[in-house]
This record gives sequence, C-alpha cells and structure tokens, in this order.
Amino acid sequence: MSMKRRAFALALVVASGLLLSACGKKEETASGRSVGPDGSQPVYVVGSDAAYAPFEFETDNRQIAGFDIDVMKAVADKAGISIRFINTPFEGIFNSLVQGDRDILISAITITDERSKQMDFSTPYFEASQLIAVPANSTVQKFDDLKSMKVGVQTATTGDEVVQKLMGKNNPSVKRFEGTPLAMKELEAGGVDAVVADNGVVVNFIANNPNAKLRTVTDGSFPKEYYGIAVRKGDAELLAKINKGIDAIKADGTYDAIYERYFGKKKS
Repeated sequence: MSMKRRAFALALVVASGLLLSACGKKEETASGRSVGPDGSQPVYVVGSDAAYAPFEFETDNRQIAGFDIDVMKAVADKAGISIRFINTPFEGIFNSLVQGDRDILISAITITDERSKQMDFSTPYFEASQLIAVPANSTVQKFDDLKSMKVGVQTATTGDEVVQKLMGKNNPSVKRFEGTPLAMKELEAGGVDAVVADNGVVVNFIANNPNAKLRTVTDGSFPKEYYGIAVRKGDAELLAKINKGIDAIKADGTYDAIYERYFGKKKS
C-alpha cells in the first residue's frame, strides 16, 4: 500500500473513532442527563454549592455532605430516582440548570417570584429567615443600623438582595463573598462590620467558632423564607416525583430525623 493510501486509511479510522465517540457521548447525556449502565434508568445531576454549612459542605475527602444532601438522598429514594451530586458555585447555579448542565438544584435556595420565572420549585422543605451577625461588642440593634457600615453577604443570595435594598446595589460598603463562611471569617477578622445571611448558616458558624466572639441580631422586617428544590421550567414529571418524595419523608419521620441531626429537635 502506498504512503498516500495508508495515510488516507488511517485518517478514516481516526474519523470513524471520533464519530463513534461523539455518538456515544450524546447517548450518555441525552436531555442533559447521564444514564445508568443498562442505559434505561436516568441519573439526575444535582447541583449544590458545598460552601454553606450545615446545609451543604465538603468533607475531608471532598464529598458533598450536609442537611440538604441528606434530604435530597432521602427524597430520591422515596421517589425512585437515581441522582449524583456536583459541587456548583451558587453564583452560576441557576444558569447551570437553565442551560441543562444540571437537572436538579438543592442548595438552601429560597423560593422567590423572580426565581420562579426561570425554574420550577418543589413544595417547601425548610423555613428560614435572614439573620445579622456582628461582633459581641457591636452597638447594632436592628437592620437599619447597618446603613453606614461595611456589610458582608454571599453573592446572589437573598441576604445580598435585602442588603442591596437597604444600602444600594452598587454601594462599595457591600462586600460580596463566594460563601457565607468566608463572609463570617472576614467579620471575625474585622474586615466587615456585619454579615447578613440565612439564620441556619449564621447560627452554625457561631456555634462552631466560639472564639470568634460574635452575636446575632434579629429584625422584624425580615420575612420568612422557604427553601425549595428546583428543576427546569416545565419539567412536570420530575417535579411530581420530587414532591412525592418530600411528602413521603415528612410523613414517615425521615425528615424530622434528618432535621434533628443538624439542628436539634424542632420546636412545636
């Protein structure tokens, strides 16, 4: 065989291999979802930002763990669906769902009217509210006292939104962080005067960092918030399965057991 014919044959083999590889990849990620070994059971990809303890965090071996993770696993088990988690920064987490890179989001996501335009939410699975963290010797008594201070928030959270309303969207005194624990560390170091974030995360940080000498301030202007599990807009079948799973874990005591593991017994 001539050198030209040999080169041509080799090119055909390489091209065929690339084509088969591309086809195989497409089948494995049909509709943005990976499939199990038998090719029939979809594996739903769950996005969660593992920087929001105790709701989601990374263990020493880089596994995602936390309240939300345990809830999602229990919901999936009751719903009869397979899932796998991918650590996804909160700042881009909604786009990852809309673009099809994730099928489900669970990441202490507050259900809001604005977010509901982009995605569909399950029935609520957790009640929360904003909480202010300040140094123990701070004079802050209410939310309005923060107007002239440096305030830390996690980017794109409802804490960020309420502080924007108080201080202005482009106010340089609003300091944004990738995660609330980072904002709390900055508060401990004196880089900001206060942090506004979801109560569960703030309380967890202070409880686990007693030497930080921080305290919390509640404010009646903060409305109650409800966390939901998000799916792509119009994915009614998956949403129905998730809601069925939430109902089931609340009915049989599984949810209460998970809640108690992270927050203690629920107040009646």
